[in-house]
Amino acid sequence: MRPIELDGTSFTLEDLRRVAIDGAPCRLAPAARERVAAGRRAVEAVLATGEAVYGLNTGFGDLAGVRIPPDKLATLQERLVRSHAAGVGEPLPDPAVRAMLALRANTLARGHSGVRPELIDGLLALLERGVLPLVPSQGSVGASGDLAPLAHLALPLVGRGRVRRGGREEDAGPALAAAGLAPLELAPKEGLALINGTQAMTALLALAALEARRLVRAADLVGALSTDALRGTDAAFDERLHRLRPHPGQQASAANLWRLLQGSPIRESHRVGDLRVQDPYSLRCMPQVHGAVRDLLADVERKLAIEMNAVTDNPLVFPGGDGAGEMLSGGNFHGEPMALAADILAIGLAELGSISERRTEKLTNTAFSGLPAFLVEDAGLNSGFMIAQAAAAALVSDNKVLCHPASVDSIPTSADKEDHVSMGMGAALKLGRVVTNTRRVLAIELAAAAQGIDLLRPLRSSPPLEALHAAVRERIAPWDEDREMAPVLAAAEELLGPPLDPHLEGLD
Repeated sequence: MRPIELDGTSFTLEDLRRVAIDGAPCRLAPAARERVAAGRRAVEAVLATGEAVYGLNTGFGDLAGVRIPPDKLATLQERLVRSHAAGVGEPLPDPAVRAMLALRANTLARGHSGVRPELIDGLLALLERGVLPLVPSQGSVGASGDLAPLAHLALPLVGRGRVRRGGREEDAGPALAAAGLAPLELAPKEGLALINGTQAMTALLALAALEARRLVRAADLVGALSTDALRGTDAAFDERLHRLRPHPGQQASAANLWRLLQGSPIRESHRVGDLRVQDPYSLRCMPQVHGAVRDLLADVERKLAIEMNAVTDNPLVFPGGDGAGEMLSGGNFHGEPMALAADILAIGLAELGSISERRTEKLTNTAFSGLPAFLVEDAGLNSGFMIAQAAAAALVSDNKVLCHPASVDSIPTSADKEDHVSMGMGAALKLGRVVTNTRRVLAIELAAAAQGIDLLRPLRSSPPLEALHAAVRERIAPWDEDREMAPVLAAAEELLGPPLDPHLEGLD
């Protein structure tokens, strides 16, 4: 697989997908290697002056006033990493860890962190050899970035901690040896450069954004199937309406819904004589709701494009032309941009699920749909999709709780030195749960809408929606009588993964 060259400035969401999901390797770009070496020379020049510089020859956080003697500087860096590896909870999944390794290497590749090129090579070797650090998911307040998660990410570089290799967990030392790697001794500044930053929350947010890309298109596709099953109108998706309120996401969603419903005999069957003047909002306002989520996602992706290529540790080095340089202490590690983005994306995806559940309710409600109660013949003896809709309602309610913003919940740490924190990791973790819940809500709607189409036979839907219906029926038999519902919903959720890709082609 072609390696991705890391230069610190051009890493994209697609690159992250290739690394995290496909397992693509990375390497340090030659020009970036030169910048990194220049940054290291500048650090060494600053050290030679004997001045006290935070992170090089002082303690950390509230211990910044403690001066460390020269013969203890390497020990300082290793102890920093080990002491900060204080994470708890379930380990992050492998895709998130791969994303973290690539993002951490990319930020160091800018040359402003003062590390040696060998350190970046070490991170990328872990990625390439499949030696993935075990990174506990909890313990970061997003203050000096994701200190605890990044410390766990760094531990294997010095031969410590636990890793996952080939699907098995083991101690880092033997795993490095088995992979043909040797531990590194950290040079001054390198421990701090490894753990100061936002790469844990950014990795999780980026993976959520990639999944959200799929979900916003899937919502249009599934919503169109529900619209036809409910004998809704396509008039609300007319392009002329949306020219008058030209939000890009709204226009894209409306165009998708319009195209998906064209050529449907179901639609033609009720064009004349239908007494329903307007559809309910969950059908009629899909472009406005789905589109708002699309626009929000686009803004999050713009923020990710910046953050994935940003320098987020502290202090930062600015090499001079004479080999010397200046070091500046600031707060680029603060996770507020990512925390707010994760919180707002969670709210948007929760809305995508909320309006989906309302469509499922309409499908199961015979008073509105005109279909058999709960989408099953002989209702009473059969309960049909009654509790499937209740499951969707439970997921939507869970999302409401998860949408409480983590980013407003600051709590001081480090003897009040870090007196305002972002809670970005918490925001990103709960965003992941919202993504999963929303995908499952859409899966429930998909299964229900396909059943609704069956109950309208012999009428047929449009060609793209019939193809979607056929894909559902390849995995799920029609609901003729009651059986276990959970496997049906799991199969529908699986369809919303990569098997859905051919049906998303051509959608904006």
